Amino acid sequence: MRKKTGRAEGEKSQPIGVEVSRRGFLQGAGGAAAGALIVGPESRAKPTVSLSGETEVKLKVNGDLRALTVEPRTTLLDALRIRLTDPLTGTKLVCDRGTCGACTVLLDGEAVCSCLMLAVDAVGREVTTVEGLAPDGEQNAVQRAMCKHDGSMCGFCTPGITVTLSALLDKNPSASQGEVKEALAGNYCRCGTYPHVFDAAAEAGRELSGGGK
Repeated sequence: MRKKTGRAEGEKSQPIGVEVSRRGFLQGAGGAAAGALIVGPESRAKPTVSLSGETEVKLKVNGDLRALTVEPRTTLLDALRIRLTDPLTGTKLVCDRGTCGACTVLLDGEAVCSCLMLAVDAVGREVTTVEGLAPDGEQNAVQRAMCKHDGSMCGFCTPGITVTLSALLDKNPSASQGEVKEALAGNYCRCGTYPHVFDAAAEAGRELSGGGK
């Protein structure tokens, strides 16, 4: 039984609230939509500011100062792969969420996920990509060891792993396998080449510490 309003006896009672049938609702919605289409473009709100917001910045990448145009939301990864006039595509776009490590670069010598960092936040800092580890085509110890021990399969994770290992062994060439595993915890290899990578890290560490290959 519906709840009644306090009306005099004999008056037609009405339920509290409004009852709308499904057909009536759809008819009303259709009418509203048709009315919206009739409104001319001159009546619609227009943005008063530019939506691009692009600005020119200079990034120091692999020792060179590079000028490029970015939006405030442009990530360092996109800046390196897309925005540079001579793009550096060694840094890979895979998860775009900071979970796989394929986009790892060095920022002032520290390994970071470039997909989680804004390009504008890298201004005034030293960015090193996997290309920068081999200036003039001369591979560093980690790159040589990765090639020797077949540390890559599909190759998407390889640049990030190489950069991460280079950062670790540059500071601690005598790193144990446990320390290597901890450093690589954020680098995901879908092909499962970790045993080869560990062997490469051990050999590169021996070379960097003066123990030979």
